[in-house]
Amino acid sequence: MTGQLRDFLEIPYDQLEELNLSVKEQRSARVPADKLQEERMRYLNDEKRIKAVTVCFTDLEGRLHMLDYDKKFLLKSADNLTFDGSSIRGFTVQAESDLRLAIDWPAFYWLPADVFGPGKVLVFGEVREKDGSPYVGDMRSQLKSYTQQLYADQGLTVNLANEIEGFIFKGRNAEQRYRDTGEFEFVSTSGYYHSLPGDPLRTFIDTAAEVQRAMGFANEKDHPEVAPSQFEMNYSYAEATIAADQILLYKLICRQVASRLDMTASFLPKPVTGVNGNGMHTNMSISKGDTNLFYDPNGEESLSDYAWSYVDRILNSGLDLCLLLNASVNAYRRLDPHYEAPNQIKASAIDRTAMVRIPIGNARTSRIEVRSIAPDANPHMAVYALLKTGLEGPTPTSNIRKSLATLPDNIYDAITLFRNSELMAQIFGEEVHGKYADLKEAVAERCPAQLGTLIKRAEVQFHHEVTNQYLWSRF
Repeated sequence: MTGQLRDFLEIPYDQLEELNLSVKEQRSARVPADKLQEERMRYLNDEKRIKAVTVCFTDLEGRLHMLDYDKKFLLKSADNLTFDGSSIRGFTVQAESDLRLAIDWPAFYWLPADVFGPGKVLVFGEVREKDGSPYVGDMRSQLKSYTQQLYADQGLTVNLANEIEGFIFKGRNAEQRYRDTGEFEFVSTSGYYHSLPGDPLRTFIDTAAEVQRAMGFANEKDHPEVAPSQFEMNYSYAEATIAADQILLYKLICRQVASRLDMTASFLPKPVTGVNGNGMHTNMSISKGDTNLFYDPNGEESLSDYAWSYVDRILNSGLDLCLLLNASVNAYRRLDPHYEAPNQIKASAIDRTAMVRIPIGNARTSRIEVRSIAPDANPHMAVYALLKTGLEGPTPTSNIRKSLATLPDNIYDAITLFRNSELMAQIFGEEVHGKYADLKEAVAERCPAQLGTLIKRAEVQFHHEVTNQYLWSRF
């Protein structure tokens, strides 16, 4: 079939940005979902150049799964989409495999045709039980429901901004090939902020930033990071569920752009021995109307008592939260104090080894920064746990902000702490709490208990964002 016979939708980047920002504004303004459903379905019906709708959701570990539905089929069957949940790690057992997908019509994106292919749009889905009730393992739905409840009951909006670091390596599928190669190859050895225009790392950053801008991320700045071939692309804060969605899209965009450039975008927390790892510093604040509830010009570090209570609760439960924020064997290599590691359970305005940092802020920007979170965490699950803990968790009995305690230096201790945590069982329920710990234990058991100083093949091969059925069987 020749290209002349096709007439699929391709939208210029400037128009894509306008469309995606308008949808984002509708979500932020909480336009009723049924109104947006009617609007989106009418658009899909009228726009003849769209061939397919990509519906995405995440599993319990935070991997993004995508299903492409023919547009005409989706419009007829949007209320009856089913899939096999037993094929998704951490979801249903084979004997009870059928699950449903509901379309979250407000979470709708137009895609750059040169990166994702022409004639496609993307929308997030919500996982449901056979009877249509929310599925307990769908952490995105849990976060969305909780933030909606906070807004309905108290008028609160949770704001989130993430600083997501990654590495670029030579060749496609470098993570999957690590089992055979035993090493990653940098595309550039330039340092912090220093990469010549047009070199491979800068080319990747420029291209990925253009795609993010087109998808309504509201870019702020992008640059190479401290380690060779490392990058970070920053964008504006958003409401918590939108921001958590953007984490998944950020990694998807980076991986897709890198693959087209014959590279691999990696979000392993510590893929290379001897250089800094990847973090995902998570900036959080809560507002009511136009008032930032975390700001008090007379408070310690200009934070309000409300904000400090939120911080104290998180620090008090830092050990319980650790497995959620550092969700892989490899993540505990990043918590190494020799590489600016945020492994100390304390709060500080200046000490970057603190679990929580207090950035300089004003009435608009005052916030806290949770630094001990890695980019391979399930974003919706981690943010949900931080919110529930910060707002409802137990308060400390002493000054936890000046604590000398540290986070675990291995996943085995973190799993034990998580399993024994009454707070985590309360937040997630016994089923999800147990399933998540079981998933992490299954991976840990495929890796040496004493990892030593060098990156091992197993911690890459069996990483939840890397492994597949074929790799899992090579044990």
